[in-house]
This record gives sequence, C-alpha cells and structure tokens, in this order.
Amino acid sequence: MRPVSTTGGTGTESNGSFRYEIENLPEDEHGNKVTVVKCHGRLISENTAEIKEIVKPLLAVGGRIVIDLGDLNYMDSSGLGALIGLKVSAVKQGLCILEFVNMTPRIMELLPISNLSKVLST
Repeated sequence: MRPVSTTGGTGTESNGSFRYEIENLPEDEHGNKVTVVKCHGRLISENTAEIKEIVKPLLAVGGRIVIDLGDLNYMDSSGLGALIGLKVSAVKQGLCILEFVNMTPRIMELLPISNLSKVLST
C-alpha cells in the first residue's frame, strides 16, 4: 500500500499561518491504520478550529493517528487547548491511539508549566 498524502490549511508558511499535510501510511505492527498529520507554521486561536476539523473525523475511523508538531514555529494556549481536547476525545471514543511527536523545545517548555506533560505524552 502506497502512502497517500493531502495538504491543506490556511495561508502559507512564510506568513506564519497554519497549514498541514495528511499522510496515510501502511498499517503498523499491531494492524492499526496509521495516519500522520504534519503541522506547519503557527497553531493559534485564529486557526485552532482547523486542526479540530481535520483530526476529529479521523478519531471516529480509529487506528493510530500521529500528529507531528516538529514544524510548528509557535503555539499559543488555544493551540495547546485544541490538542488537549483532541486527546480527551480520542480517549473517550477509545477507537484510536492519538500520539504527538516531534514536539519542539518551545512546546516542551509549555507542558510542565501547564501540568500537561502526562496528557500529551501518553
């Protein structure tokens, strides 16, 4: 099975807006469908609805969803709240594994301050 990739988002990376790419990968070693959402730019209050709109339907499908935060250059408290909300939704539905990978040093600084280290790392 070949990976399938789609791109979306508002604006371009050069002006700091948020954009994303979705890639469907082959199943993992446990037979879970794997979907990677690679985030770029700034995840801020003006665009948090967008990440929710793209990830929530994936939660219902199940499998393993990997949100790659390695190319985010900024995230405010609303962006962090959106990620927490998605994680809570995933846990409640119980149909999928939602992971956050490649967290930048800035995001890693926010986690202990907000007492959210355990939530995002599980």
